[in-house]
This record gives sequence, C-alpha cells and structure tokens, in this order.
Amino acid sequence: MPSPAKKPAAKRDAKAAAPKSKAVGKEVRPGSADAPVRSGSTPQVPRGMKDILPQEQRYWRHIYKKIESLARGYGYERIDTPILEETSLFVRAAGKQSDIVEKEMFSFIDKGGDNVSLRPEGTAPVARAYINHGMLAMPQPVKLYYVGPMFRYERPQHGRYRQHHQFGFEVFGDSNPVIDAELIMLAHQFYKDLGIKTTVHINSLGCPNCRPNFTAEIVAYFRSKRSQLCEDCKRRMTKNPLRVLDCKVPGCVALKEAAPHIVDHLDDDCKNKLMRVLEFLDDLQVPYVLDPHLVRGFDYYTRTVFEVVLSDEQVIPAPLPVPAAPAHGHRGHQAVPEAQPVQEVPQPMPAVALGGGGRYDNLIEQMGGRPTPACGFGIGLERAILQMKALQIDPPDDNRTEVFLAQLGDQARRKVFALFDELRAADVRVAANLSKNALKGQLEAANKMGAKLTAIIGQKEVLDGTVLLRDMESGMQEIVDYNKAVLEITKKLGRE
Repeated sequence: MPSPAKKPAAKRDAKAAAPKSKAVGKEVRPGSADAPVRSGSTPQVPRGMKDILPQEQRYWRHIYKKIESLARGYGYERIDTPILEETSLFVRAAGKQSDIVEKEMFSFIDKGGDNVSLRPEGTAPVARAYINHGMLAMPQPVKLYYVGPMFRYERPQHGRYRQHHQFGFEVFGDSNPVIDAELIMLAHQFYKDLGIKTTVHINSLGCPNCRPNFTAEIVAYFRSKRSQLCEDCKRRMTKNPLRVLDCKVPGCVALKEAAPHIVDHLDDDCKNKLMRVLEFLDDLQVPYVLDPHLVRGFDYYTRTVFEVVLSDEQVIPAPLPVPAAPAHGHRGHQAVPEAQPVQEVPQPMPAVALGGGGRYDNLIEQMGGRPTPACGFGIGLERAILQMKALQIDPPDDNRTEVFLAQLGDQARRKVFALFDELRAADVRVAANLSKNALKGQLEAANKMGAKLTAIIGQKEVLDGTVLLRDMESGMQEIVDYNKAVLEITKKLGRE
C-alpha cells in the first residue's frame, strides 16, 4: 500500500511555527485579552470608574485631613487591609442572599484556583484582621479606622461608581451604648467639620431573642399585600423579610408606612440600650430622629443602626433627586447625583443618606472568632465631595504655590536648585520651570499658579550673590542677599 503524500517541508515548518490562537474553541468577547484591538483606538477608563484629576485633589486632601483629625482626637488607629479578599469572607459576613453577594461583587477564580473578590465594603476585612492578628488580646476596646477604594458592580450613575472610596471607624470589644453614641457623634462631626449640617436617623434591629417575633409580624403584614410588592420584595419575603423595609420603590415605600415597628417588639435589654444611646446623643447635642423603618442590608447588624442624613434646614440653589439607596452594608459608598441647573429660588434638599452603620455584635463569632461586641460606620468620599460642591463649600487650596523660582542661565539654575531645597525644608510651597529660559514665560507661569512671590536669579544675581524678590500682586521688587533669601521669603509670607 503506498504511503500517504507528505506536505512540503516548508509548509509544515511554517504551520508549526505559527502561534496557536488562544480563542480556538471559545467565544472571544469584546474587551477580552483575545479580542482584536482596533488600530488607532485609545484605551478608555472602565465603565463605572473615573480618574481623579489634579483640580479635584484639593477636595480629597481636605477630607483626608478631617478624617485624620477625628481619628487622632478620639484615639483611632489606621488599618489598611488588602483590596483582594477571599470571597467566602463577604458571603459569611453579608449573607449569601444579600444583593452584594448575589449581584454586586467583582469575584473571580485566580491563577491558583482560589475564589477571590475585590472588597465591596470595609467592615468585614477589618473584622477578619481583628481575628487574624489576635487583637482580642489587646486592651479593649480596639478602635480602628480605614480609608480606601471599594468595588461594587452596580449600574453606573453620576456620582455612583463601581470603584468608590470610603472611610470607616470601627470599635471592637465593648458593648456599652456609649460606643454607639461616640461613633454616631463622629459621623455627625465629620460633616459638621466640612460645613454640612446633618441629622441622624436611628433605630434598633433588636437581637436574636426579640427579632424573630417582629420578623413574623412583618411577614404576616406584607404577605397580605404581596400583590402590591415589587418583584425584588417578593423574593426578599422568603429570604430576608426585613429587607422589604429598605426598598425605595414608591409602591413599597407607601406600604411600609403602616407596617409594624420593631421598637414595639424589643426585649427589655435591647430597649434599655437604645434609650441609653439616645440619652448620650442628647448629652452630645447630636440632632436625631427615631426612624422605626430604618434597617440595614447586611445580615450581621444587631441592635443600633443609624444613617446620617442632610439636615432639613440645609438649602442649596437647586434640589438633588433622591437616589435609590443600596440595600446593604454601610451606605457610605453611594454618592449624590449631580445637581440640576440652578433655580431662581433656593430649595430645601430632600433627605439623602450621607453615611451610616450600626452595631454588629455577632460578626466576629460568625467569622470564627470568640464572641466580641462591635460597632462601626462608613462614609463615601465621593458623596461627601458632591455634597460640598452642591452646597458651594469651597475647601482651602493648601497646595497652592507660594513662591515661584525663576532663573536665567545654567549657573542660575544651580542656585535655584539649592534654594528650592531650602524653601522646601522651610515648608514653603515652591514651584519652578527649570527648562524655560525666557523670564516672561516664567512670570506668566507664576501668575497662573497663583504664586505670591517670584524669586528671580539671573547672571547678575549670581555674580552679586543676591536674589530679586518680586511681589506678584503689586509688582514691587526687592533685592535680598542670597544667603538670607529663605528668611526674607518666610517673613513676607507671614511665617516669622
């Protein structure tokens, strides 16, 4: 039998050398690593995420300073946890049926086969760290705070991003209601420091002893009105009935007004603790409203829950629409939609949750630790910044250039380098453009940066050992000794 014909060696070699397509046998999705890239196309930021540009940074710096000031003042230590955590952490903490687990987490299997997720909230990772690092052995309570990005796969809207930033304060190891009041006060004080007036909405979810009776009543009430519930609430009725109270669909909101109140079903211990929290808030002069329909979406919350809401007396040029609040976790991640066009008459702003939290006494035990009471809150930075803008609160530009160093020639550049370092050491905000040669262009740059002074060093100043100081507002100029330039500059800036 004749042997089959062989392919020419050149064709065989070319075929063997050709790279095999990774997309063979699978669908190539747009945007995947295997998808073709259009020639000349420019990469875009992923949907639901944004760049924070230099002109926005003064808002962020201002907020970071307020957070750090509160933390130092009340003895909270910073903790940074990984952005990536085991998915099981959030399933155990938030609840398998919660929206955050079912719909909103960025979860994937990594190259080692582990199921991991980008953190959607900050409390669970901090609680894990408390257990992992044996913080139970530390003097209690342990007070921690965090600041960083969180990730939730939500429908992008203006002010609501899939990557958002949040800070939170958490206290572990103390069940005293004064801790609840302290955290509520801190959340309220944060906005007060920004110039935003807020009111606290507060409720108690009770404990495992008294909550079942209330849950049974809620189920009975809404079951009789099932046909009027939205589809999500019909599903919630079988998985987590209390979540129906958190729905923002207008029809469901109207139904809950006549729903039973959990405060009527609290046992004596839960009722007494709620009253003590309210008494402390009275002492601290924190304005609050007892909201019998306020609940939290995470399964771990017990007893005290609260939200920080914009005060009714705060007015802005135009009202903002009420966004659909999330049904889970600290509500800090959600940001306020952009303001509508300015109207002639200022209008009161609708109630908008600016942050929130509560007590989660069972979470540490639920995650494998020893029974440990805990309480905390979270606030979204994007939301706070949008409120500042809506209320026309302009933060100080503490990064504005104070002194611009202008130079003419290489020898002058060497002098400017040394002066730059001395001014920086004196905590003077200084700028220069060492690649420029024309004095006119450098003075224009100093004006654009808003510099108060320009220190000019040219060939004459190098030879004389002097610096020409120019007041950018008045145009007045003064010659000073180079060795005394830093002293003279700090005097003119009012830092004697």
